[in-house]
Amino acid sequence: MIAHRRHRDGPRHAVRSQRRQASAAAQAGATPRAAQTVKTRTERSAGGVCYRSSGAGHEIALIKTHEGRWQLPKGWIEDGEVPEAAALREVREEAGLDAEIIAPLDTIEYWYVSRYDPEPARVHKFVQFFLARWTGGSTDDHDDEVTEARWLRIEDAARTLSHEDERRVVAAARELLQRDGTAKGSV
Repeated sequence: MIAHRRHRDGPRHAVRSQRRQASAAAQAGATPRAAQTVKTRTERSAGGVCYRSSGAGHEIALIKTHEGRWQLPKGWIEDGEVPEAAALREVREEAGLDAEIIAPLDTIEYWYVSRYDPEPARVHKFVQFFLARWTGGSTDDHDDEVTEARWLRIEDAARTLSHEDERRVVAAARELLQRDGTAKGSV
């Protein structure tokens, strides 16, 4: 009897229970949750690894989202906008910094479920990142989309970032800065 209860309360029981609920919902005219279609869309964004030279090498600007994630400034490419312009605009808006594009770095892609619209949607997102040299502005001048923007040594920034994909982008930026003889700030 005890073995039967364990089996009944286990994963197989849960699957049978879900099937019964779906069947009852279908008979009542409702669409079972598993049978509902979720919209899928593609989004394209651009972002910047904005750097400045310091006595110890390079620092890059990171932003902190309202969800508590540390990330690189990035955002949607607007209609008619080229990715480089979008990257500079996002660096300005989210980090408060003016910059100039030095080189393309990498494009990352990922999937997520957007819950901003009335109905959830699966989003296949592509983000083009660019290396950008700081020309002015202050991280104190970030917009309300983020809770904080700050400069961090490139090594510390790589450890602070919340997403592995963005850590790889920062590693590529660091390699480019070193390879091009810019470790002392000649860029």
